[in-house]
Amino acid sequence: MVSVDVRTRTAADVRAVDAPEFFGHQLPAFIAERGALALDGARELRPRPMAFEVNDQAWTLSLTEDGFTITPGHDAAAVVRLDAQGLTDLVNDLRTAMAFFVGGDLDMPKGHLDDFLDWAVILRSLIDARPLHTTGAIDFRERDGSPLDLHRAFSVDDEPADLAHFLAEAGFLHVAGVFDEREMQTVSDDMDAAMPRYAPGDGRSWWAKTADGTDRLVRMQYFHEHSPATAALLADDRLRRLSTLTDDGHRLGKPGSNKNIIEALVKPVGIVEGISDVPWHKDCSLGSHSYRCCSMTVGISVTGADADSGQLRVVAGSHRALIQPAFVRKGLDLPQLDLPTATGDVTIHLSCTLHMAQPPVTGERRVMYTDFSLPDPDGARAPGEDTLKRIREGAPTTVSQPPGYTATFGQ
Repeated sequence: MVSVDVRTRTAADVRAVDAPEFFGHQLPAFIAERGALALDGARELRPRPMAFEVNDQAWTLSLTEDGFTITPGHDAAAVVRLDAQGLTDLVNDLRTAMAFFVGGDLDMPKGHLDDFLDWAVILRSLIDARPLHTTGAIDFRERDGSPLDLHRAFSVDDEPADLAHFLAEAGFLHVAGVFDEREMQTVSDDMDAAMPRYAPGDGRSWWAKTADGTDRLVRMQYFHEHSPATAALLADDRLRRLSTLTDDGHRLGKPGSNKNIIEALVKPVGIVEGISDVPWHKDCSLGSHSYRCCSMTVGISVTGADADSGQLRVVAGSHRALIQPAFVRKGLDLPQLDLPTATGDVTIHLSCTLHMAQPPVTGERRVMYTDFSLPDPDGARAPGEDTLKRIREGAPTTVSQPPGYTATFGQ
């Protein structure tokens, strides 16, 4: 058996961060002790000097030939302004650069989001003592040491140790033929029947606008409450056995919530406003990686998917790489893979695996997503859960997906 539990913090570890103390003493100490963990990766990123301004004080972080430097002031190519709570959240891994962006809290009078993403991942390396990813650091091996076939699809009856190993190595799984077409047609019919029970602004659904001006329901949360067929699938051993691939005690349900167990998604063609097809991201891209990862995100293909109807895509091995948690940065050496599925197939990706929903171009698809989450330590929720939920649920109204196939950034 394997483990994908990489948590390093609990709510008891959260501490308020004093900006002068952090930039004047703590961060310099981290650089002295752990700078080597971040330096090679940072040289590949080649970040521009960036200033962090907190309560009218500023410190500029730079990468030089000799390493990292911190100087007072904000004479830099990029500047981000944070309040005291924002700095505390950033240092404690409660909110990421992407959370500030998606939540509408990003204040950058100079520079671009890419600058903040670069320095945020460097800070994570220094604060968490994790090596920053470098080209060639990750390869993929079978249990016997031979090269791993990243295009392999499994059966639910295959050897569990093979599925577990592949998941731990690649960060995803494709399990073919878990459910049959009749079962999926019943689920699809339930989706049609449930749609009138959702409305914009109900806090239980996402909506997006297509090119013809139509507002489309694209995500139905709490779908098990409206679909007896789906509730039965969630209790089915064909699905449940996949939660036991690791030794980590994963349980059915989304991280931080025992109520929104499964979501039914419709992927229309031609979204121009809102979000249906989420661009490249890790599920921990908004924050709390060190409190919640890795959970398993489980997709059930109601209609199947390919390049024309909008398939899932993944960056293999990205769960093992300390890289920016959203978008695919130019030069990343890890393979980007398509995951076409047939009706009734199941996909699993770890919460730290970069993935995207490819926008459909010829016909819409339907899919359901649930999670196998790690048990909360001592029964406590991860800190900052309410803030992350607010940001996530507000995303369709604060940002819109890029049109068509341009769902990448930072290239």
